[in-house]
Amino acid sequence: MVRGRRWRVGAGRLYAAVAAGYFRRYATYRAATAAGVFTNTVFGVVLVYVYLALWDQRPHLGGYDRGQAVAYVWLGQAMLSTLAIGGGGVEEELMERIRTGDVAIDLYRPADLQLWWLAADLGRSLFQLLGRGVVPFALGALFFRAALPASAGTWAAFLVAVLLSMVVGFGIRYLVALCTFWLMDGAGVAQMAWILGFFCSGMLLPLNVFPGLLGRVVRVLPWSSLLQAPADVLLGHADVWRTYAFQAAWAVALLAAGRLLQGAAARRVVVQGG
Repeated sequence: MVRGRRWRVGAGRLYAAVAAGYFRRYATYRAATAAGVFTNTVFGVVLVYVYLALWDQRPHLGGYDRGQAVAYVWLGQAMLSTLAIGGGGVEEELMERIRTGDVAIDLYRPADLQLWWLAADLGRSLFQLLGRGVVPFALGALFFRAALPASAGTWAAFLVAVLLSMVVGFGIRYLVALCTFWLMDGAGVAQMAWILGFFCSGMLLPLNVFPGLLGRVVRVLPWSSLLQAPADVLLGHADVWRTYAFQAAWAVALLAAGRLLQGAAARRVVVQGG
């Protein structure tokens, strides 16, 4: 029992070190971070005016008022790089390692492949949230009339939803990366996943505004956990515990699917002699 506890503590320290290492790694790209902050801020301004024009015609579209629509825009800009909805996550590095065969070395490590890359992606996500997400969000809230909660409890609940969205986002992208074991070049699958991510996460428009059957379908897909779920928690449009349960269910399902696909991929490497 003591040995098992020591192993769990050691493994926890290993994955914490991986997350910290990737946080520091992305923190070294200061020029890229500054450029990303500038780009996200500019696109945020453009989207705010597009949203305001739309909400002038439909003042309560999707159940949001103008201030909430503005807050939604800046939240989307903060979460875009954090969740790698349009690419830029660690799955791109994993896909390259699979393509070159270097993943065989990863499989020999005394660490779980999925947990290693999950820790790496969490480190990356945390840096992107702090490095590229906070500044555009703060500037947007400062210069535009964004409806933000005053309650510290709401902000805490929102951060939990963001953490769950990071795990769901990784689960989706890990499955995409593992496709490279069979396709040898996962760029096409990745691009399809990015398109789906933009549309089904609410990055283009809140999922609340999607009509009829389409709206009901996109709300139950895993991508709705990425942006729409945290946004609804922050803006007071969600039952917090039901939102957590929904996100956690998708996180478990996606990680379990990734585990199964990883096992099949590992057997494929052995069969090929890698």
